[in-house]
Amino acid sequence: MITDIYNWENQAEQYLIQEKYSQAAQLYEKAIAIKPNTISYYWNLGLLLLLQGQEAEAQMTWMLPITEADENQLPIWTNELVQLLQIEAERREILAEYSLAWLIRQHIREINPSYINNLLQIIILSIKLEKFEEIDALNDWGLIESLDVKENIEINIELLIQVLKELLYTVPLHPINLDLIKASLPYFSETHQCFSTLLPAAIRIGHTLRQPLLAASLLELHLQLEPDNVEILRHLATFYQDARNYCQGIETARLCYSLSAGLADKIFALHLLLRGLMSAGGYWQEICTTCQELETVFQQFIKAERIPLEEGRILRLLTPFFAIPHIKDAPADFRAIHNQVADIFTTYVKAFSQSEGKNYSHKLINNRDLSYSSKKLKIGYISYAFRNHSVGWLARWLFQHHDRDKFDINTYFVNYQLVDDFLQDWYAEKAGIVHKLGMNGLEIADQIYQDEIDILIDLDSITLDITSEVMALKPAPIQVTWLGWDASGIPAIDYFIADPYVLPDDAQNYYTEKIWRLPQTYIAVDGFEVGVPTLRRDDLDIPMDAVIYLSAQRGYKRHPETIKWQMQIIKQVPNSYFLIKGLAEEETIKHFFYQIAEEEGVDCSRLRFLPQVHLESVHRANLGIADIILDTFPYNGATTTLETLWMGIPLVTRVGEQFAARNSYTMMINAGITEGIAWTDEEYIEWGVRLGKDEALRQQVALKLKASRQTAPLWNGKQFTREMEKAYEQMWQRYIEGK
Repeated sequence: MITDIYNWENQAEQYLIQEKYSQAAQLYEKAIAIKPNTISYYWNLGLLLLLQGQEAEAQMTWMLPITEADENQLPIWTNELVQLLQIEAERREILAEYSLAWLIRQHIREINPSYINNLLQIIILSIKLEKFEEIDALNDWGLIESLDVKENIEINIELLIQVLKELLYTVPLHPINLDLIKASLPYFSETHQCFSTLLPAAIRIGHTLRQPLLAASLLELHLQLEPDNVEILRHLATFYQDARNYCQGIETARLCYSLSAGLADKIFALHLLLRGLMSAGGYWQEICTTCQELETVFQQFIKAERIPLEEGRILRLLTPFFAIPHIKDAPADFRAIHNQVADIFTTYVKAFSQSEGKNYSHKLINNRDLSYSSKKLKIGYISYAFRNHSVGWLARWLFQHHDRDKFDINTYFVNYQLVDDFLQDWYAEKAGIVHKLGMNGLEIADQIYQDEIDILIDLDSITLDITSEVMALKPAPIQVTWLGWDASGIPAIDYFIADPYVLPDDAQNYYTEKIWRLPQTYIAVDGFEVGVPTLRRDDLDIPMDAVIYLSAQRGYKRHPETIKWQMQIIKQVPNSYFLIKGLAEEETIKHFFYQIAEEEGVDCSRLRFLPQVHLESVHRANLGIADIILDTFPYNGATTTLETLWMGIPLVTRVGEQFAARNSYTMMINAGITEGIAWTDEEYIEWGVRLGKDEALRQQVALKLKASRQTAPLWNGKQFTREMEKAYEQMWQRYIEGK
């Protein structure tokens, strides 16, 4: 009889594997009839009933012996049942039969609710099966409370880490995540386990999902384990600043700098500090001293002996230059340093890519091969700003008007954002072959290289380190920088798109890229969407007959010298008011303006600080409240200037030497306007006063701007596109001729 039962057990196991659950169950029923005290038969029979969908019967079968168990037997028998179900659940997981595995584990949870590793497995299975309601039930399961106990817990740390990673990727914004991570911190035997789990998730949440405060909260948890982790502090400073918690962002950047040892780390920490100070606006004295320190460290870095750097430190070398043109207009001096660092950056990037086995070599073209001179060119555009961003608003007309019969357009979204964004959706539909990419520079370069792009256009310059890395790798034979910022100085970039005005005649002396001047303008748009205004004079307690000046720029561009000119204008124009708008730390920027106003003898009651509006179209409509716009210097407006001119409002700008100090100048010239262009500080004030006092002159400028919509190069996106396309063809011709 014993032999028969043994054979039945083997046969039942085979039936189980063959999914003949009914036959296997019949064998165990026979076995129980013969040996009713063998508890394992009930466990197996219950499992087989469960696999047939008979959950109630399965539970009753398991309960039969359990109800008879004494205090000593109960934990032993329960553990035996859990082990049997655990083995079957693991088998089903190996077979990718996740629904069955999930079902079995749910019954394990009912039998032993405190079995943490099983709860973790249920979470993973729930994610695979998209049963996200299970995640909502985590609080009811007592998982976090069990982790908090920290006593007599046998936990699989690798499984716990897997769960955290799965949750942070699949439901990154779920409120349970922070509590679960906090409860899990004591179980990380190595801080690197926590670092490698939280940092990638925080980067995705903060940048791709645009939730910087949540990202900061994640990193604050890691600081409980490593309060002096500089890499965590770098990202934390950025997230606080992006969330407009400028004070915390600045303090974190200061701490980051104090802990930074190497020159490359100091450079980036100073950049973070400047980023916070300038975004907040008003910290002028510290901005100047920090900028001077940054330039000093850059000089030390240039002279230092080259040592190997990992990718992260390499990528941080160029972005810090972004601050300097906001502070002073000295392009020859600036680019002398910048170009040297860009060259070092390129050397590092290439060495790193080669260590990763990357090689982006391009075919040598015989200039007698007519097929290359007449081929349909493949144009690639790369940027993180194909979204609700100044670059996104301005570049779209080029994509709108491209001749698709002559050019194949490929667009590379860096850090494609998983958010609702009208403009991003527009590009995804209109921008040719679209690649929605992440933040891995080598992967992006691989894609461009595989696509065999002929001319790659960079719209980010140094404003994004990943794009700089891609351009330094030279995945396309011809590379060009346009629109997003000044030239990057990266040796692998061949051309910088400009026009006759936006750079002075001698600029080629200090640019490494060949300056390619389009015949009229380096940018044109067909217009802007304008909504319904929400701003009225009576809302601001401003008389109807008053003259209103306005400046709409973020804190980055607020230079005290320019504000002094603006206050002198207000002082000289009776019954005038000054509206100030732009992202900044509210109290700090107010104090900054009030202090300068008092120094210049202007009553602070003539200043108004405007809140941000959520829609670009409403922002443009609200510009109409102004009689005159006062530009910033040494970093002019760009998108704001175009919006001002489109709305027909006179603008006063100071022309400088650097690209950033000549944007408004070229735009005004290409709109047919010279009134308001100042070549000296004194002229800026004179134009501001004259336009404020002379209503007829303001009306004359407004009429010229209105008429310019029909005739000016600035408002002809189609003509501009043809000129860009002609430039591409000429660049290609030069390339195949070996020039």
